[in-house]
Amino acid sequence: MTAPQVMILAIIAVAMGLFLWGRWRHDLVAVAALIACVLVGLVPAEAAFTGFGHPAVITVAAVLVLSHGLAASGAIDRVVRRVLHEGAGAWSIILTLCALTAFMSAFMNNIGALALMMPAALAAARRAEVAPGQILMPLSFASILGGMTTLIGTPPNLIVAGFRASATGTPFGMFDFAPVGVAVAGAGVLLVVLGSRFLVPNRPRGAGQNFDIGAYLTEARVPAKARAVGMTLKEVEETLAAAEAQVVGLVRDNARIPAPQNWRSLREDDILVIEADSKNLPQALAKLGLTLEEDKRTGVRALEAEHTVMAEVVVRPGSPLIGRTAQHLKLRSRHAINLLAISRQGRRSISRLRQTRLAPGDVLLLQGTPETLADFSAHFDCVPLAERALRFPAKRDAWLATGIMAAAVGATALGILPVEIAFTLAALAYVLASIVPTRELYGAVEWPVIVLLGALIPVAGAVASTGAADAVARGMMGLIGEGSPVLVLVGLMVMTMCLTDFMNNAATATVMCPIAIGIAGVMGANPDPFLMAVAIGSSCAFLTPIGHQNNTLILGPGGFRFGDYWRLGLPLEIVVLCVGIPMILVVWPL
Repeated sequence: MTAPQVMILAIIAVAMGLFLWGRWRHDLVAVAALIACVLVGLVPAEAAFTGFGHPAVITVAAVLVLSHGLAASGAIDRVVRRVLHEGAGAWSIILTLCALTAFMSAFMNNIGALALMMPAALAAARRAEVAPGQILMPLSFASILGGMTTLIGTPPNLIVAGFRASATGTPFGMFDFAPVGVAVAGAGVLLVVLGSRFLVPNRPRGAGQNFDIGAYLTEARVPAKARAVGMTLKEVEETLAAAEAQVVGLVRDNARIPAPQNWRSLREDDILVIEADSKNLPQALAKLGLTLEEDKRTGVRALEAEHTVMAEVVVRPGSPLIGRTAQHLKLRSRHAINLLAISRQGRRSISRLRQTRLAPGDVLLLQGTPETLADFSAHFDCVPLAERALRFPAKRDAWLATGIMAAAVGATALGILPVEIAFTLAALAYVLASIVPTRELYGAVEWPVIVLLGALIPVAGAVASTGAADAVARGMMGLIGEGSPVLVLVGLMVMTMCLTDFMNNAATATVMCPIAIGIAGVMGANPDPFLMAVAIGSSCAFLTPIGHQNNTLILGPGGFRFGDYWRLGLPLEIVVLCVGIPMILVVWPL
């Protein structure tokens, strides 16, 4: 191998190792790989950032805006309410939700489709007396499967289409993925629906049942001459910290004050509503001279006052909350919100809340006004788990959003406009029609995904231009079976599946596409089946909670643990392989 080939493969290997390690975000690793390629001369400096203008990158950004607009218009809410019947049984609910989510994911962001369906799924699970996880895991997998079926269903498909354009001069069309994708998705959805009852852990205490807040509330009165008289709430909480407790409400002169500011000074006869679950609490209260109230109902009423509610939200992957603590965020002083408890992978805790660093998939029990909780969820990219009331922003918006999306899909499918132009035009129409307000436009785009793609595309180009892709292709053929293209095709899909279970799916597709094209070139075969194998394999992140954002999102609400996913995920990947390979060979002959 030549020196450039060794260098580019070394950079790719290091980047993949960092992807698997997960210490740094994928977009930062991708940018580092790009800069390394520039520094060693594998990518010209003037071409370093050409990836950000790649059609796939532009299309992904536009589709994210359109997904946001579809959700905001209320169109999805209307569909969900019409297809879910109050008296439906568990099997009917799971099948209906999975089929609807798979269809939605074909035309919008996968994680956006799942986030829209989760509240309805959790409510349906409670009605049908089914463990939430037995609906959430099939729902997550169905969303991933649905993305395989169209060009815009998932970023890997757009990436594969771009590499096909560079190899043959023509990209894949809007529904070129459908023959293989629909067959795989249909078989996969059928498996997850039938297998969820037997292969998904039955943990009845899922979202909506994680927290028994009544057990954690204690009321303490400030008597005359108590040491606490005149102390600020901050000073009180410093004393209560030893008992792992915090003040979540104050009752003064029969007026309820939720999320009181730390600078408030205590007065005689104030009642503190304290959130705690510790045997050390009485000792801490004694230090302050506080007395426990016999009637604890006041504290519950203080939390459930006319304008104060409790809500469960799940931390989405990529949320600004990740890695930060409630103390650092200053939830009470800045947002007038109390953090009451955290559920992480089925374990519920209220201890050391202010020092706990939040992680993707955490379920947070928050208390505040409906307005502050809604603003908090939107600003920090959290998904509320309570079933939302059906929203009617305007009937016109729902129909208009659906019509614009359909027009963009039609224009692309009929070859009237290139995909990046059609969907950018549709995104512009959403903004001009006020379906997506201008202030929300850039917030609708998941910028880490855009940076990841823009940075990795030139790196993937270097893999091809240095001949490293051809070298890897020859190595694979020698290892798997010289002269057996079907075995090589199977090996390529299996390798892609293995990578995408631990790496970002877009990164996996970007790395594997040059290798797929290299294999086709070495064998003198049609590159289409190999690219299609990469497209299907990149969307098969079913074994771990970190392979796809959907799996991370259901981690907390479903009460799942890391090892729970492979029980249903492994049979599903086997089904995908058994259905996908024959379909590829029929639709895209070698």
